[in-house]
Amino acid sequence: MATATNRVPQKELFGHPVGLYILFFTEMWERFSYYGMRAILVLYLVSATTGGNAGLGWTGGEAIALYGWYTMLVYVASIPGGIIADKLLGQKKTVLWGGIILVAGHGILAVEEMWAFYLGLGLIIVGVGMLKPNISTMVGGLYKKGDIRRDKGFTIFYIGINLGAFLSSLIVGYVGENIGWHYGFGLAGIAMAFGLLVYLWGQKYLVNVGNLLSKVERNEGASLTNMFSELLKSPLQLIITSVLMIGSIYVLIMVSIPFGLLYIFLTLVIALMLMVYKDLTTQVMKDRYVVMILSFLLVVVFWGAFEQAGGLMNIYAADKTDRTLSFSLPLIGSEVPATWFQSLNALFIIIFGVVVANFWAKRKLKNKEASSIFKMAIGVIIMGLGFLFMAVAAKEYTAFESKSAMYWLVLAYLLHTIGELCSSPVALSFITKLAPVKYASLMMGVYFAATGLGNKVAGLIGEFSQGEPANIMLVTQGENVANRLQINDTILENENDFRFNGLVYLENNDFVVTTMETGEPVMDILVFEEKERKAEILATLIEENVTEAEPYHVILNFGLGEDKPGYYGEFVIEELQTKLEFRTFIGITIFTTAFGLIVIFMLKPLKRLTHGAEDNEREMLEQEQYEIADNERDNRKS
Repeated sequence: MATATNRVPQKELFGHPVGLYILFFTEMWERFSYYGMRAILVLYLVSATTGGNAGLGWTGGEAIALYGWYTMLVYVASIPGGIIADKLLGQKKTVLWGGIILVAGHGILAVEEMWAFYLGLGLIIVGVGMLKPNISTMVGGLYKKGDIRRDKGFTIFYIGINLGAFLSSLIVGYVGENIGWHYGFGLAGIAMAFGLLVYLWGQKYLVNVGNLLSKVERNEGASLTNMFSELLKSPLQLIITSVLMIGSIYVLIMVSIPFGLLYIFLTLVIALMLMVYKDLTTQVMKDRYVVMILSFLLVVVFWGAFEQAGGLMNIYAADKTDRTLSFSLPLIGSEVPATWFQSLNALFIIIFGVVVANFWAKRKLKNKEASSIFKMAIGVIIMGLGFLFMAVAAKEYTAFESKSAMYWLVLAYLLHTIGELCSSPVALSFITKLAPVKYASLMMGVYFAATGLGNKVAGLIGEFSQGEPANIMLVTQGENVANRLQINDTILENENDFRFNGLVYLENNDFVVTTMETGEPVMDILVFEEKERKAEILATLIEENVTEAEPYHVILNFGLGEDKPGYYGEFVIEELQTKLEFRTFIGITIFTTAFGLIVIFMLKPLKRLTHGAEDNEREMLEQEQYEIADNERDNRKS
């Protein structure tokens, strides 16, 4: 192992170690694979199982729920990924194994089987967790302490992240939507294989970085085993942890296994946080620690709203946005693929990153407020205001008549990106300023946990926005349905699933459902599995005063029962769904704005609690333009 005193001379290119460019291209291809898969994942889940590009036929709520769990676990996996690097393999080998696992995961997703789908997602979670937190640290290791080129090196690395994210949404998105979802998954795997080959080829330029620490170094810092042992000797902390654990186990047994496991994980994190606070020896350290924990709440709120991009906003782009251009483009024609909107975030970051950083630098030069907490709060507010454009889009949409303009999505992504550039880049930097040295690595893990929790919150919000469809069944066979409703022969060919659109309105104190094309009444062949849901629908239609002259539109999705004969499906009224999405967008705006303003209102006492942690940064303004490219942004993009 190379040491700090016996470093192998590093070759340089354009004023930086060649190893930087190896990590640049490795990360670029890894981000290409990850964001490409992310762009098509939810759309694949909600696409019908019939047709030329079949998906899984899930409801929007089901798809967003899985997306929330998946993106949360990707972040949380960074915690064991960091531990593996620190204690077992070193960063360099951990990145290597992460890349190998990612290639396998993306490759398995190309197989059109459900076991392959879940196994592929699981491998990607593990692979990203091993690669992401460690490759960014390796970038910093290429430079000696105090090397002024370090910030510029992270800027170059940061460009690779966003270049990969930008290109993947365009290329993988196009392939997935227009050629086949599994071809898109496979292309993401090929991209990751390129990244792995670059990494293997460039090992000779990474001799000095990412090696396993010595045994003495590995034993430094916080020991989780010792902390949990001390918990048993701390009555107050033990009582709090026990109460939370009992509640978590109750949820695990009586309510939901996934949520029960999540609550158990959060309980263990809280226990560690309590023990860290108890172990701090000075009031200054305790005060800074409290502010740092509060900053984690900002992280959760920010990503809980921002990560609607891959779920709710992705579905909205596909189903309710008019993506038609007035001209035709090669390959895609005149309709913009829904996945292409996922590239806007990376594009706007490349365009506005330095602009936003310079704005804060100049503001600080003028002795105006530019503290990290203030930046994060402003970022949350700006990002939340972006959802006002989505609310306008929801108001503009009329079921089966007119879709919302695509520029509302563009404007929403623009504000989301400006908010991200204000908030996200400084979060990790702020944590490193406040975290006790002994627990610095642990706080990085908690930061990732907070980010992951924010992603799960995003999934819950998106799932709520899709409402709860009424479960229905048909009391007739598929052939009779096809003949009666005069739909095409799809149901007869595959006997798997089908959908049709209808109208719903009130008549004689009950509601009537007809097909949209022929006006054929269908209530006599529909059975609502839950009478309460039917009563709720009736009450809502009465409240909305829905008449035959101005009916609402309904979508009926059916699939062949797996464990019982016949067809079963969901009954979704489009107008009610659109109103729920509008309320969700407005709700996000109100909550994020109010939360950000509360933090700004508390700014003075919070800054006092930091005890001047940021007071001596003015002399570093020359480098502040590179802040957006530092570790936090690199690690966040997982």
